Amino acid sequence: MSGWSEDWPAPAKLNRFLHIVGRRADGYHRLQTLFQFIDRCDSLAFAVGDDGRIELETPLLGVAPQADLSVRAAQALREASGVTAGVRIRVVKRLPLGGGLGGGSSDAATTLVALNHLWGCGLDVDALAGLGLGLGADVPVFVRGCAAWAEGVGELLTPVEVDEPWFVVLVPGTAVATRSVFEDPELTRDSPLITIRDFLAGACRNDCEAVVYRRFPAVAEAAGWLGNYAPTRLTGTGACVFAAFASQDDARRVCAALPPGWEGFVARGRNRSPLLRRLAAAQR
Repeated sequence: MSGWSEDWPAPAKLNRFLHIVGRRADGYHRLQTLFQFIDRCDSLAFAVGDDGRIELETPLLGVAPQADLSVRAAQALREASGVTAGVRIRVVKRLPLGGGLGGGSSDAATTLVALNHLWGCGLDVDALAGLGLGLGADVPVFVRGCAAWAEGVGELLTPVEVDEPWFVVLVPGTAVATRSVFEDPELTRDSPLITIRDFLAGACRNDCEAVVYRRFPAVAEAAGWLGNYAPTRLTGTGACVFAAFASQDDARRVCAALPPGWEGFVARGRNRSPLLRRLAAAQR
């Protein structure tokens, strides 16, 4: 077993907007969204071994290790590449489960990118993104590492450069199951297609908000509170809500005013994932 290769970041994402524009025959929803990273990250470490075992040393409560997306990503990469090496994985979680920040998907993407390098698999980014899509619709954007306009089920990605504001992100004390939101009969499923110009002009929203706010009062309360300071939006299917601010000081002042017992943080929007910088450093 080799030593640990540490500090591989798995950043959160925000959906700057989310429109549901239709539903496919297989039940999956067609959408439009804009993914942007923030500099709040889980951190992963990997110890490569030659025994062929894939082990997660930091299992999540209630999640079987073999069901963990990081483990599944390692298994998928090994099967696709034909390598026989093993790995031990450690994950330091900073991103909440069921928060709409993409933590599990980001962990999977970081595992694919890091192990492709550490195992010497030699797969290109398109192949890694294809493997990621088999793990979840959000994984490819984390693999590619660029803010992106997304369509299809979230896999059709066009890199974009947008503003990188400071965000206040609130973390209500609840987890939202994505499937339950998409199965809700009251979910809007026929939003018209928009363009990037429409987004920049503010003609967008999150179609999941009405369902989530009705089903999860704590999320609605958080959105209402943050909305007193700046326009507020749900990310993904939630539960986290966010608002953009022009400066770090402005964002910190709002976060400092959180009611007792509430959880939130300040993060900077990023159009390039910190995972790309970590990979470049490992390749030098």
